[in-house]
Amino acid sequence: MKGLGLPTEGEAISTKAKNDKYHRILEAAVTVFAQSGFHESTISQIARAAGVADGTIYLYFKNKDDLLISLFETKMDEILKRFAVIKGKDITPLPPYRIVRMGVSRTFQMVRPFYQLPAFKNMIIPLYSPRVKKLVGGKFGDRNAVALDLLEEVGFERDAFVAYKPAGALPQGYLKRLELAKAIALQPDLVILDELFSGLSLAEVAGIVPIIEKLRLQGKTIIMIEHRLKELFRIADRVMVMNFGEKIADGQPMEVMAQDAVKNAYLGTE
Repeated sequence: MKGLGLPTEGEAISTKAKNDKYHRILEAAVTVFAQSGFHESTISQIARAAGVADGTIYLYFKNKDDLLISLFETKMDEILKRFAVIKGKDITPLPPYRIVRMGVSRTFQMVRPFYQLPAFKNMIIPLYSPRVKKLVGGKFGDRNAVALDLLEEVGFERDAFVAYKPAGALPQGYLKRLELAKAIALQPDLVILDELFSGLSLAEVAGIVPIIEKLRLQGKTIIMIEHRLKELFRIADRVMVMNFGEKIADGQPMEVMAQDAVKNAYLGTE
């Protein structure tokens, strides 16, 4: 076997052991980075999680950056499940206020406004946020006027005085619009919309779709978690379908809906 250039049995076992250890280190790195963040993690933490000595890691990788590159090359799917990377920075361990400062805003499926305050006063927190102050140089003018303008953009009729009513007196459709207005007020680069259409009538959804299309034209990145597929497909460029936490399809809307896995999961089989 040696003369043919093939490994001996002992060499094959040694190579397999090295490969097992290599992949064990990568698995440990994914876990440690997800828990502590890339910058805060150490080689020693990864070594302990992998059950190897610190020096063993350096037999495979030059440094932590080299280890991260190997992760992206070999375990991209696992990384995408465990990490959220914005502008090259892992935001997984960051508190919400720091994520917002990086240009990410979101709506919530279950709306929780300040019910006792007028709708336009609910805009106080985003309009006074450090991100907005920084973007406008600390000069935003009359924030009440800005709040009313933003609410008008998402469908609050100024002449009907809806924006002046307590949030607790508003129907679900307006509360969803209020959620959207608060997200837009932060002037985000990425907007995450969680079940924005749920609980809304077809007419209410039809009124919100143009607002989302306008955000797209402004260059915003939009991620929508949504079950109202017909309305979603009007504005989505790409669709990812999940079933019990696993991705079963990814691509153009019509192509995705034609896949058997999607039909079986969402339409059922005979």
